Amino acid sequence: MSEKSLSEAEYDAITEAAAHWCMRLHAGDCTPAERQAFSQWHDCHPLHAFEYAAMLEIWDVADHLPRSEPDATVVPFKPRSRLRTYAVAAAICLTALPLAAFTGWEAGLLPSSYERFEATQGLRQVTLGDGSQVELNLGTELVYSNYKDERRVTLRKGEAFFKVSHDREHPFIVHAGEGKVRVTGTQFNVWKYGDQVRVILLEGSVQIFSDKVHGSVPLTPGMQASYQPGDATPRVKAIALDDSALAWRQGKLILDNLALADALPLINRYLNKPVMLADANTGTIRIGGIYNINEVNNLVPSLPKVLPVYLTQNQDGNPVLNSIPRKSPKS
Repeated sequence: MSEKSLSEAEYDAITEAAAHWCMRLHAGDCTPAERQAFSQWHDCHPLHAFEYAAMLEIWDVADHLPRSEPDATVVPFKPRSRLRTYAVAAAICLTALPLAAFTGWEAGLLPSSYERFEATQGLRQVTLGDGSQVELNLGTELVYSNYKDERRVTLRKGEAFFKVSHDREHPFIVHAGEGKVRVTGTQFNVWKYGDQVRVILLEGSVQIFSDKVHGSVPLTPGMQASYQPGDATPRVKAIALDDSALAWRQGKLILDNLALADALPLINRYLNKPVMLADANTGTIRIGGIYNINEVNNLVPSLPKVLPVYLTQNQDGNPVLNSIPRKSPKS
């Protein structure tokens, strides 16, 4: 028996409920009872979970909005059809932020389009609303929003290679970790794993901005910038443009005699359960080779066959690499 179709009013009620819960769960005074009530609401119907996930994406966009002046004029926002379902809910989410009012698209506060992309089964190529081309590595999630004064991408996790359509008056901004990349038209790669971010520039020029420090760091072709929490400024170095870091675009993972401490973040991005190191000494062991990114899960069990390590498991179920102690020479 097929499930009963919801009316427009019923669908809107679920959407508004999802927005309400998104607002309450982000509030500082949200109570345990409210969280329990949310869990019951969330789990009682698949559509509730779907709508709440959509609200979190809208919240993510809203979180980047600049603060408005208290006496700002409210201009109604007329979203494109892809946002029609969430128009009312977006306004509810916005009221939870320290915004007295918002002026919509004309003031550069809300996007005219909003797109979410992910690559779960393999590499993926997508075209953004502005015509820019993006290649997504396995396990990548990103969101694209088009504002009046800028094009904005949030790389939530994973890795993406961008060929950005040139538009000097409408810069392209990629938010990743505790920083962002600003371009007008160029080709570059951004990798994010946990709090680590790495940017490689192939063509054109980009500016790397930190959320913590004023000013920016420029990159030219053949340069790489990397940053993580606690860095005063991004670390910049020159690399070969055929660097193995871009081998993922051909479905390959190349480990060029790397210490395990450096190799594991590259391996773990393809795993559901990241591999951990037992200690710093294990992290100094070096590994090399070329692997298919769709078969990286088979790499971990084989490591004890090629490296002086053995595998254990921690209490969270993560595989842990332990170095095999060297035998002391006989006296």
